[in-house]
Amino acid sequence: MAAVAPLLLDALSVIEADLRGTVDDVRAALEDAEGLMSAAIGHHGAIKCAIDIALHDLAGKRLGLPVRELIDLPGTIPPTDFTLGIDAPAVVAERARRAAGYPALKIKVGGPSDMETLEAVRGVFAGPIRVDANTGWTPEVALALLPDLERLGVELIEQPFPARRLDQLRALQERSPLPIVADESAVTIEDLDALVGVVAGVNVKLAKCGGLGPARRMLERARALGFRTFLGCMEETSIGIAASAAVSPLAEWVDLDGCLLLADDPVAGLDIGPDKRWRLSNRPGLGLQL
Repeated sequence: MAAVAPLLLDALSVIEADLRGTVDDVRAALEDAEGLMSAAIGHHGAIKCAIDIALHDLAGKRLGLPVRELIDLPGTIPPTDFTLGIDAPAVVAERARRAAGYPALKIKVGGPSDMETLEAVRGVFAGPIRVDANTGWTPEVALALLPDLERLGVELIEQPFPARRLDQLRALQERSPLPIVADESAVTIEDLDALVGVVAGVNVKLAKCGGLGPARRMLERARALGFRTFLGCMEETSIGIAASAAVSPLAEWVDLDGCLLLADDPVAGLDIGPDKRWRLSNRPGLGLQL
């Protein structure tokens, strides 16, 4: 990231004047930033995301506008689920019991104890369960698990197979009553067209696609193509989660718990309500402090 950042910042020099202009100038410049960074170098979504979020934060501060007002995206922020990693079934179940205040839980699977884990979680949690296999299943395993996943009230299956195995994803979706959601197969907006008719949903993450602006456009495009939309995250500070929350009204499912999984989030100013919806600041920019 440190090596790539100077290249990207240099590519953005042409929009510097517009970033100091009117609201309309700034919005146009922020939209141009995505194309300028893509032209400078491919991939590298994480550093592009960092710069994109920083630009939105800076622009909001200069204009005296919260980021959500700057991007002009109305709507209700959906509640986030909470993610539980792979561990012994009893351990996962205890974590599920402690996280029972969340409206849904996302359970990482992909090992020999998957069904035992899910049964244990269902024993302590009555809400929706979202299953994330992180490319860890084979088609045979996935098909064998489908009846029990449906019985347990699993809401969706995320990326059961390797990213490029669209054939396997399509075959499973054709036989699955549950929506299959692409994650590693849906990195940027350019991946969406190839997924039409393959999966029911896509997981958009700012750190994959390059930031707040690219995520908004990817979510809007996904909805236009008929996908169900999932907004996810990595393990991130409140900076990444606040930026993600700003575009979350475009998502049906939200998994924005990255900062909650950190032992020490170095960022202050982002709060979560009793309903597990993120409460964005009304201060200019993201309204956060290191």
